[in-house]
Amino acid sequence: MERLYDIAFRTEPQISVPQDPPLFLPVQAEEQADIDISGDAFDFVRSIRVYHIQFSQRENRDGDCNRYDSTRLGSYGVQGDYRWTRSSVADVPPASQLPEPVHCRSISYRSVFVDWRDHEGNYGFEEVRY
Repeated sequence: MERLYDIAFRTEPQISVPQDPPLFLPVQAEEQADIDISGDAFDFVRSIRVYHIQFSQRENRDGDCNRYDSTRLGSYGVQGDYRWTRSSVADVPPASQLPEPVHCRSISYRSVFVDWRDHEGNYGFEEVRY
């Protein structure tokens, strides 16, 4: 208890200030791997696909089906360069929990779906709704 009292009522705060500023090291700023990953051993990197799914549909009062689909696909190139391209819910793999957009039932769905094949060719995926 005495120690807590001393800490609580100290007149000067005890802080540690480094004498030398931290050393900053330059890092690679290019958007690709810093090693050659073009060989077959790195196919698992190129197999990674990231779907950013934003989809909704509703029937308006006139009976028209209004759809909104801004799905994007992120993927890796030969040397690990990453890029986003336009996609659609029709391209999302069946492993996704995305409801089938049949007829015009009311749907609002947002998620990030990632799938890949590991170095042995096994399929894997993960999806996070938000």
